[in-house]
Amino acid sequence: MFLLSFRHRDELAGAVSRAGWHAIAARRAEGVERRFIASGASVAVVDARGALGEGLDAVKLLADAVQANASALVALLSRKDVAALDAFHAAGATHYLASPFGENELAQALRFAERHSERLAGGWRGGLSRSEVQRDEGLTWHYDMTTRAVRLSAALRARLALGEGQARLGALYRMLDRDGRAAARGAARRLAAGTNPTAFTHALRGGNRVAQHLNFNRARGTVIGTIETLRDDMDDAGPRNPDPLTGLGDGVEARQWLSRRLQAGQGTVVLLLSITRFEMVNTAYGRATGDALLQATARRIERIVSDVGGKRPLLARMAGAEFLIGLPAPLTVERAQLLADQLIAAVRRPFMANVEMIALGCRIGIVQAGADDQDVTALLRRASAALADAKSSEGAPVRLLSSADEDYASWRSRLEVDLRLALAQDEIEILFQPQVSVVSGEIVGVEALARWRHPDFGELGAATLFAAAERSDYLAELSDHVQRRAIAAAAAWPPALDGLRLAVNVIASDVARPSFADQFLAMADACGFARARLTVEVTESGLIEDLKLAADLLAALRAGGCRVAIDDFGTGYSSLAYLKALPLDYLKIDKRLSQDIAGSARDRVVVRGVIEMARSLGLSVIAEGVETAEQLALLAQEGCNFYQGFLCAEPLTTAELAALVTRLG
Repeated sequence: MFLLSFRHRDELAGAVSRAGWHAIAARRAEGVERRFIASGASVAVVDARGALGEGLDAVKLLADAVQANASALVALLSRKDVAALDAFHAAGATHYLASPFGENELAQALRFAERHSERLAGGWRGGLSRSEVQRDEGLTWHYDMTTRAVRLSAALRARLALGEGQARLGALYRMLDRDGRAAARGAARRLAAGTNPTAFTHALRGGNRVAQHLNFNRARGTVIGTIETLRDDMDDAGPRNPDPLTGLGDGVEARQWLSRRLQAGQGTVVLLLSITRFEMVNTAYGRATGDALLQATARRIERIVSDVGGKRPLLARMAGAEFLIGLPAPLTVERAQLLADQLIAAVRRPFMANVEMIALGCRIGIVQAGADDQDVTALLRRASAALADAKSSEGAPVRLLSSADEDYASWRSRLEVDLRLALAQDEIEILFQPQVSVVSGEIVGVEALARWRHPDFGELGAATLFAAAERSDYLAELSDHVQRRAIAAAAAWPPALDGLRLAVNVIASDVARPSFADQFLAMADACGFARARLTVEVTESGLIEDLKLAADLLAALRAGGCRVAIDDFGTGYSSLAYLKALPLDYLKIDKRLSQDIAGSARDRVVVRGVIEMARSLGLSVIAEGVETAEQLALLAQEGCNFYQGFLCAEPLTTAELAALVTRLG
């Protein structure tokens, strides 16, 4: 429990500790949100008794951190201040308790808040709160200091092979080794001296290294012990090849572990987790902060995976910001998906780095190895394919690659290899799709589109090519190649095309590159194409990853003479607020919206709203995917400025484009 009490800190901390929680108490509100996140608590308590204004301000400070952490926020009020309850609720409090109240009423209120937090967190809670600790279910004991009776849970009796009535404190003490006995004596002294709760570690019968978490209820004269498994010494002595940064296994360890299981014909579920936006964190905060975040992420993953149970799970850092989790049978794929959800929730909780709160995300690919699987490389390739699918999906961040997908995975693996070769041999073709004035019907510009004619798979579009490049880590190389080819081709256009603008696409990873704007403008200059005729199109999802970074990039491109468009608007996080924050010239309506305008009245209202939003911001509107005269007429009625689509022309070669422009006059 995280406690902030301006008048009653020590009294409140004592009551919370006696109820069995670990209390982290503060008296001042300075930096309270950072201290709460750093505490790892699932419940924050703001004691506003006798300090109403200070308490309300503290709730406001904590509200965002509490919400981001899927936590609960309890306000303690004086009875005379209950009228202020609405203000506390509006500020972010989720629960309240009004004085006078006793310790039992306080404990009950905190338990309600803790259960609320656990529901928000999907049954898992990270950090240092009581509900987080990886305790073995049912391994508990009670010692009554008056009767000297020891009561063990059924699970602990079975673990120690003790029958009813066989538990005596001395007998349990003698089960400990020398170090364990010394640690137990130290814990007993701390309890007697008033340190409550406390803990000590030792080896448990059966090989496990455990921690005994002790709580002393002085009112009842009872000591309660709860056992937390730290490591299974018999089944997992720790990584043989530890990653020097995180202490997890490395890629060699992962392959060896998987190889042993596959050769033994034992089923395994593999989860491959990749942290998103990590390169931007490294760039913004420095390598030291990035390393600290990787270490903290590793600890969170360890805590989640240890709750799964079973023997010898694999935890490894594969490379960069990728982690691999191997789970032996009988764990099911369904349970693995639930575990993936818990991992995502854990990584999403904000991290503290010095005085900064940093939010990360992750994507996870899941595959299952059957008894007939023997090839570790193939298994890891499938896991990478599942992860790549999760990364490219705009929906769920988890992708399960089932056996039915294996042919597809094989196809994609070949495509990735072939595309790299095609890139080296300059086989990627650039086509141009006209952009037409709705009012005059004149072709005013084109969008450059990448195409590749695969010898076996036929013509492949840009979406397929960029998805394959992202899976194989040469996305930036492909993006640079396509941009350079497009600008160079436009620089060599015949005189008939001199008046046209050229729009080229910029992807999300380009936005994250600190020097991209300078490199792009230098590329245009080197190709000999006027910057004033260039439009840079950035997808909506690429902008929203880091709004400030995107705004800085677009401002630099506009300052360099280019115009800027937001592409595929309506497919992601459409928001007037972020459109106002970005330096834009054009808004491109996604083809699904353009095509839906001829459908229901509701569809038309949506398109009208987008166009009016753009007009209010001084942006021109380009509709994509226009295929019929009816769609064009409706778009014209709503005030759309430009369109592109098959109604005018499909993507064309330079020669075909010149012929079309000449024909239209």
